[in-house]
Amino acid sequence: MVSKHKLHAIALVSIAMVLMLVNIVSAASFSYIANSNDNTFSVIDTATNTVVATVNVGVTPQGVAVSLDGTTVYVANNGDNIVSVINTATSTVVATVPVGNGPSNVVVTPDGTSVDVTNEDGTVSVINTATYTVT
Repeated sequence: MVSKHKLHAIALVSIAMVLMLVNIVSAASFSYIANSNDNTFSVIDTATNTVVATVNVGVTPQGVAVSLDGTTVYVANNGDNIVSVINTATSTVVATVPVGNGPSNVVVTPDGTSVDVTNEDGTVSVINTATYTVT
């Protein structure tokens, strides 16, 4: 049986790989990584492979998604049931959205109008990207 810690590590590696692929395709200058052990989120300059910002977010951040225009990052914080909304220009948290129990993954919908969050309680929370509220 795989421990919860190992599953979290596997999930983080998978997310990092997806983010790297997304960044290659979009030619973005930055990668965004959740640091679940210290409740932060890192911004990595892909040109220099250096951490350029570290942002405090909620407890046990896991899933990360970037808005279609690259201006906003959404971080699912599994330990306190919130999603942190981060402005990429300033690397600051601009909103904190309460969601279901144990949010783990986030994805921006193709039209960019909402963010879907999968929760460990079997629910999906849908965040309106204009108002940062669950609809």
